[in-house]
Amino acid sequence: MSAPVLTRMWGEPESWTLEAYRRHDGYRALAAALAMPPDDVIAAVKDAGLRGRGGAGFPTGVKWGYIPQGDGKPHYLVVNADESEPGTCKDVPLMMANPHELIEGVVIAAYAIRARQAFLYVRGEVVPVLRRVHAAVVEATAAGYLGEDILGSGFSLDVVVHAGAGAYICGEETALLDSLEGRRGQPRLRPPFPATAGLYACPTVVNNVETIASVPAILREGAKWFRSMGTEKSPGFTLYSLSGHVARPGQYEAPLGTTLRELLTRAGGVRDGHRLKFWTPGGSSTPILTGKHLDVPLDYEGVAAAGSMLGTKALQIFDETTCVVRAVLRWSEFYAHESCGKCTPCREGTFWLTRILEELERGTAGADDLDKLLDVCESVAGRSFCALGDAATSPIVSSVAHFRDEYLAHLHVGACPFPPGRSALFADEGVRR
Repeated sequence: MSAPVLTRMWGEPESWTLEAYRRHDGYRALAAALAMPPDDVIAAVKDAGLRGRGGAGFPTGVKWGYIPQGDGKPHYLVVNADESEPGTCKDVPLMMANPHELIEGVVIAAYAIRARQAFLYVRGEVVPVLRRVHAAVVEATAAGYLGEDILGSGFSLDVVVHAGAGAYICGEETALLDSLEGRRGQPRLRPPFPATAGLYACPTVVNNVETIASVPAILREGAKWFRSMGTEKSPGFTLYSLSGHVARPGQYEAPLGTTLRELLTRAGGVRDGHRLKFWTPGGSSTPILTGKHLDVPLDYEGVAAAGSMLGTKALQIFDETTCVVRAVLRWSEFYAHESCGKCTPCREGTFWLTRILEELERGTAGADDLDKLLDVCESVAGRSFCALGDAATSPIVSSVAHFRDEYLAHLHVGACPFPPGRSALFADEGVRR
């Protein structure tokens, strides 16, 4: 494992302050970037091979390069901090522990794409994070890292911290832009893409928190250093979030391509007395994997080859006490609730997926309902306005592929064969006593 980068300060007292960040080379990368032509900054990020850490893994430098120059329009940078998918939990601790890393990355990215205005779209429920990021923006402005004529370079940037209203759909970049503009958060028809007609119909880059926070290290240490970690097509470091039936859940920084077996070794393994049953490599929207995938490289290509997606690298660990049908039902209820209702396949499909799963979990479904469930999935996946439809169907289809017998067992027994309380983290307390 390489030395930590994003988490290098997390254990220090008051790691979120400007003083602490400066002790760790804070804003040195900004000074270097402002001494370079903007296109050279974009080239440096391209050379490093940084890929988006929010899900799709699109090359960050390429995305920045799509912004048209000399068009006479204002350009905008928007940071997607609306983290809300079940299992995904890396951006909030990053902003809490070290918000200045994010802010430095914001200034560098805005300079590269010639933006004078940036927005941090933070989930409204996480009030402590909003306060912490607000305070960091104030600190950075007072120190001359934000505002007018930053570090005497002639470049100016205004940063707005915006509180979202708690809609999962606003994690989709075009729905986020509609929300920023004061409208109901719903996905837009594309094209045009945000790079040419985004916020206020102007060229816009939308990046995830971890993506932007990774930029300063590239400017400090160089593209060759960044590529010395990870894999050829997925270089660099990242945050893996381990939760569920694991001894020490939390954030684990490691090079891309690390395996779940290696991460579980660092995290103390699956909870005592139990074994791994299934897990998600990138949050609840990604197809589930099983124990036979422990040695799959956790990079974009490796996870795709195993039939899933790396997504947000949210590894939810489930042991043998968990009913896979019940787990998938809970995720389906979430997606049905969070569907914005704009398109029929997602609005109606997520409702019916939940209804059928409820019957299957109770063991009261008909003999043909499992096939009906997959038929509805086929009608939703790839046919909805945005990726929420795909997200809702991925865990269902993959769970049936891996655990079809468990679905059928519910029907044979006429009830769920798994006692609900056994999967709780405190379920073994009584046994030990």
